[in-house]
Amino acid sequence: MSENTVYELLEHIDSPDDLRTLRPEQLKQVCAELRQYIIEVLAETPGHFASSLGAVELSVALHYVLNTPYDRIVWDVGHQAYAHKILTGRREAFKTLRKKGGISGFPNPDESGYDAFIAGHASTSISAALGLAVASALKQEQDRKIVAVIGDGSMTGGLAFEGLNNVSSDPNNLLIILNDNNMAIDHPVGGLSEYLVNITTSRTYNRIRFKLYNYLKKHGLIKEHGKGLILRFNNSLKALLTRQHNLFEGFNIRYFGPVDGNDVEALVRVLNDIKEMSGPKLLHIRTVKGKGFEPAEKEATDWHSPGKFNKDTGERMVCNSLDDSQRYQDVFGHTLVELARRDDRIVGITPAMATGCSMTYMMKAMPERTFDVGIAESHAATFSAGLAKEGLLPFCNIYSSFMQRAYDQLIHDAALQRLDIVFCLDRAGLVGEDGATHQGAFDLAYLRCIPGITIAAPFDEIDLRNLMYTAAQPGNGVFVIRYPKGKGELKEWRQPFRTLPVGKGRKREDGNDVAVVSIGTIGHVVSKAIAIARQSGVNAAHYDMIYLKPIDEALLHEIGRRFTRVVTVEDGTVKGGLGSAVLEFLSDNGYPAQVTRIGIPDKFIEHGSLPEQFQCCGMDAESISKVLIDKL
Repeated sequence: MSENTVYELLEHIDSPDDLRTLRPEQLKQVCAELRQYIIEVLAETPGHFASSLGAVELSVALHYVLNTPYDRIVWDVGHQAYAHKILTGRREAFKTLRKKGGISGFPNPDESGYDAFIAGHASTSISAALGLAVASALKQEQDRKIVAVIGDGSMTGGLAFEGLNNVSSDPNNLLIILNDNNMAIDHPVGGLSEYLVNITTSRTYNRIRFKLYNYLKKHGLIKEHGKGLILRFNNSLKALLTRQHNLFEGFNIRYFGPVDGNDVEALVRVLNDIKEMSGPKLLHIRTVKGKGFEPAEKEATDWHSPGKFNKDTGERMVCNSLDDSQRYQDVFGHTLVELARRDDRIVGITPAMATGCSMTYMMKAMPERTFDVGIAESHAATFSAGLAKEGLLPFCNIYSSFMQRAYDQLIHDAALQRLDIVFCLDRAGLVGEDGATHQGAFDLAYLRCIPGITIAAPFDEIDLRNLMYTAAQPGNGVFVIRYPKGKGELKEWRQPFRTLPVGKGRKREDGNDVAVVSIGTIGHVVSKAIAIARQSGVNAAHYDMIYLKPIDEALLHEIGRRFTRVVTVEDGTVKGGLGSAVLEFLSDNGYPAQVTRIGIPDKFIEHGSLPEQFQCCGMDAESISKVLIDKL
């Protein structure tokens, strides 16, 4: 714990069992101490800030009311689960958050039995929790409570609605908690709304309701299949009285709320009242994102993951570098605006990552031509296909790991129709502290097998601009550009546009001993490795392919004719990407070269700093240089 702050209650909570020994009136102090502890730790150890502050009371109430870990809590995404981690035996380990060897920034069953299901991608909690609930019923564990906690933003994901559809049709007692901290799904209607919240969650009301149902059933006035009619009538009556309706009641899921999600005592009361109810139910809570830290309350988006900051003043510690190189996402954002001003066909699409991918620049300049479709990657891809079918040119920006969710749409709706769409995959390759759920490791491999598409990766920021310019030319079909998280290398990156011929790479350095074939920004690491190897007398050639598909066969023929030793390097999985493509080509054309592949190994890479991850994977300059030297 902090040496400067006294945590009178929190320092004695090593598990939810300790929390449950407290009196209800003490929970408010626990929440205050939890919130202060999160602020103190994240000021020095960056993580997802605003969402977790808003969910403090919810975490406390859930662990106070439920018998965790026997009862299961399934968190959606995991951005809001820091208080949950602290309460479940990871208070001191919280200081190692997202560090190598420390705890993950997301729930992970390998880390704790209190983490019921892995989280990192949005909209999964309802489906996963329903699976847990049905499994518990089949195992005769009817006393086990299953809770899905989903944020309002995650409700835009199609998987959430697929889960809701099954929740309403399969027998279960699942409780869904909708943490609404931004989007107003329902609006409270004065005192009557509050009154209905109180009465419909009360045990007396529900006991009478249950007895009435049994009476009607016993006397043959209603049969089991008529239960849904009663529920729909009840929902219609509530809608009439409150002059509002919501989609959850349309799914025949009992709806309670909205209630104040930052009032811990009220939450405890409501959870106790509804936890034993049979059938699926949804509790709608309203919370304040960034609750308890004024700067985060005012600018929740900026404080989603703010980096280091001064916990007393709220001043964010922006790292000032001597150079003025830009993040790749900003190069993308500025370049997109330039291209859109030249070409009226260009439109921008992002699935709820406008700030993260810097689509905000175009949103500000051309709001009518920019679309944030919410956390809905599959929809983003097919929506882009619809736009392209009518002659527009979508630049659809999706994080590499999230593009996995739109794979079928990419194939069926975009590639099969040979539509002109530019998919810009941000956060490609290793991503650092976000860890295994966010690594963009697989895009090169899962894209390479799709017929007719173009796959490219820039060596630097100028290449990124020129690839976007090249992709904007008519007739390219599906054109994928993948680039990494973080800053580039150049100060003067805003250069005049030029076309990079599709399927053509380049030789960056010549040599005689070994050929190094790379793609993307990891080429800078390769250049350093080649310089180190030259100090040991190894003279390596460096080929930057730029395009994985179509691959530059002329360059590969040159490599096959000249070299018996080849090393491939890529910031992606070694299974199926650049290394596999080079191996296939050399084998198909009868070249006897010995090929060593360097890239992300065939395992999930845990969180840590980028340099630590590169070293772990043997992708740092020193490790690559040793491979080059050993090849002699």
